[in-house]
Order: sequence, then structure tokens, then C-alpha cells
Amino acid sequence: MIIVVDALNKHRFSALLDEMHKLRARVFHDRLGRDVTVRDGKEIDSFDHLDPAHVICLDAEGDVVGSMRLLQTTGPHMLSDMVHALLDDDAPLRSGQVWEATRFCVDTQKLSDGKTRNSISYVTSEVMIGAFEYARDAGVLDAVAVIDPVMSRVMTRCANAPYDYLGAAKPMGKGTDIAALIDCSDERIAGIRAFAGIDHDVFLSEDDALDIFNRNRDTAIGSAKVSHLVPHQTKAAITLVPDALKTALQLYCFEQMRDAESQTDLDAALALMEALSEEFGTAKASELGRMMQSLPRHSRTQVQATLN
Repeated sequence: MIIVVDALNKHRFSALLDEMHKLRARVFHDRLGRDVTVRDGKEIDSFDHLDPAHVICLDAEGDVVGSMRLLQTTGPHMLSDMVHALLDDDAPLRSGQVWEATRFCVDTQKLSDGKTRNSISYVTSEVMIGAFEYARDAGVLDAVAVIDPVMSRVMTRCANAPYDYLGAAKPMGKGTDIAALIDCSDERIAGIRAFAGIDHDVFLSEDDALDIFNRNRDTAIGSAKVSHLVPHQTKAAITLVPDALKTALQLYCFEQMRDAESQTDLDAALALMEALSEEFGTAKASELGRMMQSLPRHSRTQVQATLN
């Protein structure tokens, strides 16, 4: 499932971009040993500050499992500013209809072999489809990519072989790279789709992408925030299903209010319930009504004020 994050929507996807940069650090720095800069576990370079388009693949659990960066060649880009030697002294490409595709990566630790939806092959194909369809619809004719022999073989297997090369392959750092030209044509996209068996729309809406990305994280973060507030015996009884968690925590708050022996105890319980209500929302009205009946009369007014 693909979401494209660019200058127009990046303000909505800062957390997702962080996860993408962490994946890039694990791939390019940790696994491939490339000379890249990693800070706070994230690989970010100067070209990320030029408002590129990031083609990001999410799995069903909302994890970032693949990505690619697309950058216009009319301004600074890697092939013109960092690895110009690959061009054999030719001038760098400069065209509004040619984009540079870089920083392609997939999460080989989480993904499996084969061609299932959770496979390296499937995610590779999905990222490629997303990138080429997004570029094609923007009026782009070609992508230029710096690839190594391994990536060249992967692209060939995926019915996505480059149609031409710029310059000759050269040693770059610990590996060998070459500048490849790849057309953003309907024929290429159809070939990748046929190879991967992908006939559906690969793109998520922004809202759907945020919902998928945040769903499991909200549960995990919320559970971590309140875990130190709940007695050990209550923790053991709570399952991490959001509605059940909300109800169990609110029941705990009501029990603390019911058993309060002083105004200080009651105030502390009310403060905890207010904090939890802000974090999780409130339980169903029927549940709240049942809980309210168990409270002393003098407590109900304060509880009602907190809930309102």
C-alpha cells in the first residue's frame, strides 16, 4: 500500500517520514555499509531538504517496509552533485520530464522471500508501480537511477530492466554503481504489475494511510503511558483492545473514587480519570451510568463535572 509524501502533505506525515528515514539507516548504513550520515537512528541527506516526493510502502500493520525518493533534475540532485563521475564527464541531465530516483530500499528483515504480499519481491514491485505511476501522471517521461549490480538484477527479474545507461559502471565507495535510465511508460508499469500479480490501485488516500500507520501505534503508546498508573493485578486483567482498555481503566478510576477516604484521595482519582479521558475518550454511556450508581452521592457531582 503506497502513500506519496511530498511538499504539499509532509506536514501530516512527520512520524511516518521518521520511520522511513529509520528504515533507510538500517538498509544503507547498517546492512549495506554505505557512507551515509545517520543521526538519532535516521538517515537524512541534503537532498531530503529539497522537497522530493517520497514513495512509501506500508504493510497491513502500518509499518514502513519500502520507499523510494523522487527528485527533479532541474535543480541539485545526486547524479549532478555527488556522483557526477558516473557520467564519464558528460553534462548532468537537466529536464522537467526526467526525475532522479534514489534511496530505494525495502525491509529485508521483516519481509519474506517468495511473491506473497509480505515478500521482498511484492513490496519492491509495489514501490516501483507507485513511483512510475506517480511520475507518469506528473508528466515525467524518464527516471534516472544510480544502481548497483544487485539492484540491476532485481529490476530485470521484476520486468523492470533499464532501457539504457549513462556512462560505465564504476567503483563507488564499497560497491560498484551505474546510472540507469528507466522510462515511466504504461508498458513498463503493466509489465511490473503482471510480474507481481498486482491489478489493484496501489495508492492509499492520505486519511487511510494515517489511519493504518497510527492504528497500532496509538494502542501501544496509550498502553505504555498508563501502565505505571494501574495496579499490578489490574494490568494482568487488561487486554490491549482499545474499548476493553478504556473500560477497564475507567472502572479502576471509579473504584478509586468509590473507596476514597478523603477529599485528597477523591481529587487524585478525578485527576487520573480526566487524564485518561483526554487520552482515550470515555466509555459508553451505559457503562458510565452503571459505574456512577456505585459512587457516593457527594462524589457524583464532581465526577459528572469531570466528564463534561
